[in-house]
Amino acid sequence: MASIERKHEICSPFIPRRNSLRKTSAEIVSEARQSLRVQSTQRPFTPRDGHRKLFGESSVGAGRDNRPPSSFSLHAHNFDAPDSRPGSGTRLSPLDHKPKFLVPRNAEDPFKAYPKPPTDPLELKRGLAGARARLLRAGSLTTLPPVEGHTDVKERLNPGPGQKQPSAKRLPSTDHTEVPGGPHKPGPRRTASESRIRQPGDDSGVRPTECRPGQRTELRNGDNTTSTEEDAESLVWNNVIAPLLQQLENVAAGSSEGSLDRLCDLCYGLHGTLAEADMLGRRCKRRSGILRTLFRLIDLNSAQLNLHIARLCLALCVSGNNLLNICKLIFQISRSENNDILFQNNSIIDSLLGILSSEDVSSSGETLLYCVGTLKFLSGNSAILRLLLDKNCIGVAQKLIQRLSTAEDTDFTMSGHILVQLTATLRNLADHPDSRPLFISFSIISDLCLVLRHYCKDQEICTNISRLYSKLSSYSECRLALAQTPDCYQLFLELLSKHHQKQDLVVRLLFTLGNLTAKSDGARLQLFHCEGCTSTLLQLYDSYQRRDDSLQTPPRKVPSSPSEPPAPPVSVQEGEDVLVKLVRVLANMCIHPAVGPALATNTTCIQLLMETLELRSVQESEELLVNVAATINNLSYYQKDSSALRDSQLTIAKLMLKLVLSSSMDAMLEATRAYGNLSQSKDVRDFIIRNKVHQFIVTLIDSKSTEMCFSACGVLTNLALDPPNRVSLSLEGASSKLVYCLKDLGPGDWQLAGQVCQALWNMIGGGAEKLLDTQERESLLESLITYLDKEEALKWIENEDMRDFHMACWELEFLPVAQKLMKTLQPQPETLGHGVRSIMLSSKS
Repeated sequence: MASIERKHEICSPFIPRRNSLRKTSAEIVSEARQSLRVQSTQRPFTPRDGHRKLFGESSVGAGRDNRPPSSFSLHAHNFDAPDSRPGSGTRLSPLDHKPKFLVPRNAEDPFKAYPKPPTDPLELKRGLAGARARLLRAGSLTTLPPVEGHTDVKERLNPGPGQKQPSAKRLPSTDHTEVPGGPHKPGPRRTASESRIRQPGDDSGVRPTECRPGQRTELRNGDNTTSTEEDAESLVWNNVIAPLLQQLENVAAGSSEGSLDRLCDLCYGLHGTLAEADMLGRRCKRRSGILRTLFRLIDLNSAQLNLHIARLCLALCVSGNNLLNICKLIFQISRSENNDILFQNNSIIDSLLGILSSEDVSSSGETLLYCVGTLKFLSGNSAILRLLLDKNCIGVAQKLIQRLSTAEDTDFTMSGHILVQLTATLRNLADHPDSRPLFISFSIISDLCLVLRHYCKDQEICTNISRLYSKLSSYSECRLALAQTPDCYQLFLELLSKHHQKQDLVVRLLFTLGNLTAKSDGARLQLFHCEGCTSTLLQLYDSYQRRDDSLQTPPRKVPSSPSEPPAPPVSVQEGEDVLVKLVRVLANMCIHPAVGPALATNTTCIQLLMETLELRSVQESEELLVNVAATINNLSYYQKDSSALRDSQLTIAKLMLKLVLSSSMDAMLEATRAYGNLSQSKDVRDFIIRNKVHQFIVTLIDSKSTEMCFSACGVLTNLALDPPNRVSLSLEGASSKLVYCLKDLGPGDWQLAGQVCQALWNMIGGGAEKLLDTQERESLLESLITYLDKEEALKWIENEDMRDFHMACWELEFLPVAQKLMKTLQPQPETLGHGVRSIMLSSKS
């Protein structure tokens, strides 16, 4: 398959002009360029973090010392029981003065002993009623009488025939938000909107409404409606919700087996009851009493129960310190992989995404941090990963990135903390194939480049984004989106220079650059033209090059930025993968005809490549040496007088010998390709013959790999230029092997067939055709006569989709040299066998 793709790249420019038998000079140059090798490599491996935590231990960045912790303790006393503190979290110092109220000891109802709040709404504006309202919220849920059984809301509110209508008389509530009237005439009641008037210290989020003259009449006209609404809520509270809360406290107080499951069921039922009665959010007047009961259950320290509590608290729209602590509670639960299943069957994820969409970093930065941290942990689970995609997590993340990017300077540090979690979450989401179109449609790829530029000093953010890019850049549509991002190449080079010691960041940026330059000529040129491109890459190469103490050659001095000191030497394990990815970038870049000659004349580049060949062995650094050989092969196409590689061809050939003789097929193949170009030098050809390397090259003709045979034929073609070498090659059986290679592999690979004919042409040219015996000669002529027939040649093509491609290769690669070889042989019919004569006669007719 690789062979077909390579040949298609080589011959595709000639398909529109396949009827032309002569190549133009432009076509020859194009073919030479396409023959250069594009290197591929595996994506860097990211080990899975065994411990779920907010930040990595080795991370270095702004505000690292002040980063919020991953471990903490949460108890009921950490929550604001009435949920009434300001959203800013500012706590006021307690007053020394403690007011005392005279309450009769023998009073049947202690609440009747308190002074009645004024019925005039203007008194609310003066703050008197607000102060008293806070004092009246002294009731405890433990004073509620036990209720037998549990009844559905609708059943309580709508009794059947024969059943007595429930009394509207209510038990003493915990909030006392209703203002009773006089003894004979009820006082004005609040409307639905007024029932949510924010009292001093209440966190309902609604400002107190100022009453205006004439409003009392409106209130009285709405007395019946308001009374009905309050009576309905009272019925739900007295008959359903209050008993549920009492059961929660009773079960929590006991220690019977299965009490936790019972508590979870009660919380689930309470949530459904509130939803059915339309009392979620801040619509329930007694929500503070519900919250107090729920907060006390947190001390039971059950992950399953706490998740039910958190779900209900979020549905009741807690805010401020309570919202932060609830997000911390959820985060704490998500730290254990064993709890992942708890998040799959409830609406917690929807609530978290809602928080990310609504909260602001300036007022709720820490809340957002733990919220995104939870999603980061959960996105490591494949089942939850699918849920996050379905719930538009990528769209929510994109909007949050835009808000964080425009945050004020005072929020810069907290925004960075949140972005660490957010970029790690996106990195996990990129693992799913369905996420790639979403990354493109939401412009996440280009937005993250802006994040990189703003937070270039935070290594953890940069590393997370580089991991994301290394995943997405393996796909063509994502590569295109990244390549179209302005200045992304210059940004990557700046990050490589700034964080040159951060190996996991460097290796992923280099892998991304290698992907971008693998298929695009524009990307190769654009990267090369970036300021400091060559010096940055070669400085990294020099820094990660391993040098033994016994090596006499000192480290090479590569020009670098004066503000950036050179990185210290690193170990083999740290530097190996960096060099593999870096050399791949060089190999891909030099395919461009404007970049290749410039790198070929760079002495430092050639010396570093040669040094790698000298220092490394195939056993320990196979992929690195394969990439080095590919880079040298690509650079060897530019044989100008100023080429530094041209002056070192013989030394390179000697260093490459260990690859040819290795047991690695990849190393052997790449070195043979390089020898195909290096053997244009007479010194290299003499070295090959003198060291009997040609014997090994000849044996490669027997390989069933068309790639290996093609490369070996290229070396033999050059070796046969020297007449003395032809005899040496013939003694090794090169001619007969080439004849049989043409017969067996030629019809399926016309480019290989053309290269075989070229090698045979050089070997038997100049009167050396006697090197072929009669049987080899007849077999060669039989194959040539058969393959020169166009109709006969097309019979070998089984894939109709590749018919035009194979025909173009046959016309341009095989036909010209095969016709030349036929004329050289000048066969005499009387000297040939009957079969060959019959073929020749039929072809002439």
